[in-house]
Amino acid sequence: MSIFIYNSLSRKKEEFIPLNPPKVNIYSCGVTVYDDCHIGHARSLYIFEVIRRYLKYRGFEVRFVRNITDIDDKIINRANELKVDWKELVKKYIDRYYEDIKALNIPEADSEPRATENINEMIRHIQRLIEKGYAYETKTGVYFSVRKFKGYGKLSGQSIEQMLSGVRKEADETKEDPLDFALWKKSKPGEPSWVSPCGEGRPGWHIECSVMSQKFLKTETLDIHAGGRDLIFPHHENEIAQAEALTGVPFAKYWLHHGLLTINGQKMSKSLGNFVTIKDALKKYHPDVLKIFYLQAHYSSPIDFSEKKMEEAKQALERIAIFIDKVTRSVRKPPRRGQGQCASLPEGDKVTSEKSKEIGEFKNRFIAAMDDDFNTPQALASLFELVNTANKNIDDTGFISEASDVLLELAALFGLEIAAKTGYKNLPATVTALIDKRNEAKKRRDFTEADRLRKELENQGIILEDTKEGTTWRRKL
Repeated sequence: MSIFIYNSLSRKKEEFIPLNPPKVNIYSCGVTVYDDCHIGHARSLYIFEVIRRYLKYRGFEVRFVRNITDIDDKIINRANELKVDWKELVKKYIDRYYEDIKALNIPEADSEPRATENINEMIRHIQRLIEKGYAYETKTGVYFSVRKFKGYGKLSGQSIEQMLSGVRKEADETKEDPLDFALWKKSKPGEPSWVSPCGEGRPGWHIECSVMSQKFLKTETLDIHAGGRDLIFPHHENEIAQAEALTGVPFAKYWLHHGLLTINGQKMSKSLGNFVTIKDALKKYHPDVLKIFYLQAHYSSPIDFSEKKMEEAKQALERIAIFIDKVTRSVRKPPRRGQGQCASLPEGDKVTSEKSKEIGEFKNRFIAAMDDDFNTPQALASLFELVNTANKNIDDTGFISEASDVLLELAALFGLEIAAKTGYKNLPATVTALIDKRNEAKKRRDFTEADRLRKELENQGIILEDTKEGTTWRRKL
């Protein structure tokens, strides 16, 4: 089966054929480190990690690069506002960014280049654009001449007139055209700067991504360029212009853009008091709950964050975790992700070929959904359908064992660490003692004490469930 993705450049779904299969080069715009990352950043970081994982699963050799913008007007302004050195500010928020992705269980990209470590390459790129007549120098910096690049507007689908009506008015009157954008900004007194043939200054935001993507992916044409929908214009449009003006070849074959995140129907804003950082979200929700929330919407669609939706995501995750926990207790051994039947099953409990085929159908539905422009809502639905079917066959240890193996294999593509949350490791002795005490309280019908101990255990992250076979426990999500 082929993979099809929606290409923002062509505005249609296309079969995914990388330039040099099975190798795939992906570049995603990363964070600008002047503040803590928020849950909108988390969606971007997570969804492109899912896409990377899935492409690897389908046999591609993926090289993934995600940059860090560590010099920018926002960084300079924030440092001045806080009266700290800009380098100190950058270090603080780069450290906090890496804390966030670690907490989310999202691995780093293969390369995460910083803008300030690639200034020389940016300067050379700018000089070549000047030499080719696509850029010009003024007393304030170097600008790209938009009207000289004939393909400008092809990604956003806007004409020059449309872009002019929406362009931000700037105080800089040295530009030849309001649409022209900065490649190099000459520094004002006290601002960070680097030496260049055009005077001391710093790179513009757009040039950073064009240069670092091509440098670290070692190609003039990327297979996939990814980012948020809000970056299409002007950022990605400008990346295309400054890259293709120099190389004469397409900058990226496929453009993937994720939808934006709102909170209770409103744009996230500190002034509205609805700005939710990753750190704040993870104080309240398990990372897998946040991931389930993101998976429930197609990556290209907008998504609205609310307490209700997060509770729904939590309940959905618990359905999977509870099933995996049941399997663990039934077969007396944790399922082995992606390895088929558990070795400890008695011969009479081996899954039949007919039932194995039924389980395989759920896996096929998952793959078909992901092959169709990474349709995570449908793929996720196939996992819940598998859980429902397995629960109906809960006494068939062969069936549920193989079902759990397939479930964990596919959940791993979503970066869900479900097995680790269902309690395969031994409990601390103090917790075991509390469970025993509660069981004793139930036997003597001291239900007040039993309820108190249940609450105490819940506060320690242990959920008890009373069944006809006795009391079981699982770790809280």
